[in-house]
Amino acid sequence: MGSVYNGNIKLSLFGESHGDAIGIVIDGMPSGIKLDYDFIDSEMDRRKPKDHNISTTREENDQVSILSGILNKKTTGSPIAAIIENKNIKSSDYSDFKFRPRPSHSDYTALLRYKKCNDMSGGGHFSGRLTAPLVFAGSIVKIALKQRYDVLVASHIKCIHGVEDKTEKPIYNLMYEDFIKNYTKIMPVFNDKSLEKMINIIKTAKKNNDSVGGVVSAIAFNMPAGFGDPHFDSIESKVSSALFAVPAVKGVEFGLGFEFANAYGSECNDVFNFDAKKKKIKTITNYNGGINGGISNGMPITVNVVIKPTPSIAKEQITLNTKTKKMESLVIHGRHDPCILSRAPVVIEAMFAASLLDTCIAMKGVF
Repeated sequence: MGSVYNGNIKLSLFGESHGDAIGIVIDGMPSGIKLDYDFIDSEMDRRKPKDHNISTTREENDQVSILSGILNKKTTGSPIAAIIENKNIKSSDYSDFKFRPRPSHSDYTALLRYKKCNDMSGGGHFSGRLTAPLVFAGSIVKIALKQRYDVLVASHIKCIHGVEDKTEKPIYNLMYEDFIKNYTKIMPVFNDKSLEKMINIIKTAKKNNDSVGGVVSAIAFNMPAGFGDPHFDSIESKVSSALFAVPAVKGVEFGLGFEFANAYGSECNDVFNFDAKKKKIKTITNYNGGINGGISNGMPITVNVVIKPTPSIAKEQITLNTKTKKMESLVIHGRHDPCILSRAPVVIEAMFAASLLDTCIAMKGVF
């Protein structure tokens, strides 16, 4: 099924943007994980718009109602079901998009796939609204990873429309705490000057009825070495599959990623070294993003995720009228983010964490 992440841990996503509620079922979660509800609430808050000048004006309280799988604040091992009610709905007439599909949107392909039976209001099941249940699931997954393995997942916005977040050293040499201190900002960025430039670019795009995209860089600390499998079940394979479930994700790279194409082997090979202080084998650099042969090598796992500009923009565009077979002008109304990057990092972390927990559960004797 297209709405189920079907690994050792299973995530089943349901609901529509303008429906009564959205939600998720988490199956395969180990029992005995003690939940931190304050942490869960803080994760849900990170996805909410902080500034309407750079994000949507739609506000939802995103209060999660847990229906099953939790007893005395601990996971029972049975499926965890949760729903989030949609409160702030302003449905307009989306029926016109059946014949005049929005450019780069799911309107046309969804109509083909579901034979014109899909709910198109607000994007329906394809809406970014569906990332809220993913964040809830991700918060529980992060708690499980920390309690069982001390694995910590974090992220920052690497760039927006060409503006790079400047860090003093490579992110794999930073600490987890260095990342989370940025979460109180409008956007999780290290360099405040870069942050200011990013905000101005988003505001300009919004003023021009347009949108911009960028890259989220995520990192996993303390992933045990030797976890994963080669080829089809590699860590890269699992992480990529999970990340592409997030709407608007169009590219995933690990470590140096596509920059490997511009380097010599002598420039990008990670040399192994013994860290006498920590009494463990590490690599001096981390160009491969903590993964060799699909298996973790003990270094932080790093991944960059490309997110495209929001396709729903207020600027006048043209599209094909599928009835008349003629090109027509189109103006999209509604409440849309001029840049998804301001709210996406916590979503990326959620699916990144889910794929890592899936890898951990696959290892014998893990739990």
